Amino acid sequence: MNAIVFLIQCNDQKGLVAGITSFFAERQYNILHCQQYTDVQSGRYFMRIKLEDEAVLNRAEVEEQFTEFATGLGLSWSVRYSDQPYRAALLVTRASHCPYDLLLRELEGELKCEIPLIIGNHNDLAGMAKQFDKPFYHLPITKETKPQQEAQINSLLAEYNIDLVVMARYMQILSEQFVTQHAGRVINIHHGFLPAFQGARPYHQAYDRGVKMIGATSHYATADLDEGPIIEQDVERVMHDNSPEDLIMIGKDIERLVLAKAVKAHIEHRIIISGRRTIVFSEGA
Repeated sequence: MNAIVFLIQCNDQKGLVAGITSFFAERQYNILHCQQYTDVQSGRYFMRIKLEDEAVLNRAEVEEQFTEFATGLGLSWSVRYSDQPYRAALLVTRASHCPYDLLLRELEGELKCEIPLIIGNHNDLAGMAKQFDKPFYHLPITKETKPQQEAQINSLLAEYNIDLVVMARYMQILSEQFVTQHAGRVINIHHGFLPAFQGARPYHQAYDRGVKMIGATSHYATADLDEGPIIEQDVERVMHDNSPEDLIMIGKDIERLVLAKAVKAHIEHRIIISGRRTIVFSEGA
């Protein structure tokens, strides 16, 4: 069954639920699920409404009519159709655990998206791409060639009609121009030690400090390094007798899961960005 998902946000006001649901009911749409949240601190209202795509109106018509309706209430909104799967590009460096996990989830149908290409600033994961029958583009980068390399990335994103960019342990800082151009469409993952243990060998640094919890954070990339709106996080407790190698293994497992959950939430159209925060609606709806 095909579905239509609307994400809506606006200033909170009386009659929003009745007005929005009535708009779709009057046009004979079957409402499959409706989730809502009001942030009392900011006075903002958020809704995710999922409709059965019964072709009551063609898509241009329903969007045109909803635009007129939304203008009167001051709604900001976006829409996604389930028969148009997201197309996601993976940016990689040398670490294989995150991209391999995403490719496997796509292959097994856990992620309802298409991953049509992989871009690496090193050539280490070309074999992984070949294993999954994906084109791999090796685009080396230096400080001097960064603008040209990102221009090449942009060209590939346009060629492959990419909706989402996933930094699957891509160990490069994207330029402000790039993340601004793709705002809300670039997802990053990093270990949970930032900003305490920056730079090389963070798990060894953590071991030396005797940390008791390790974790990972997935967020939208912004010009402020590792400070974009957070999508998903997780932690796991570790013990004094865990070696640095143990911490690395545990950390990789958490990174895989956190990134996969973040990508899944995005492609299921369950995330609304509100300033520096995200509203992430529950899955399964």
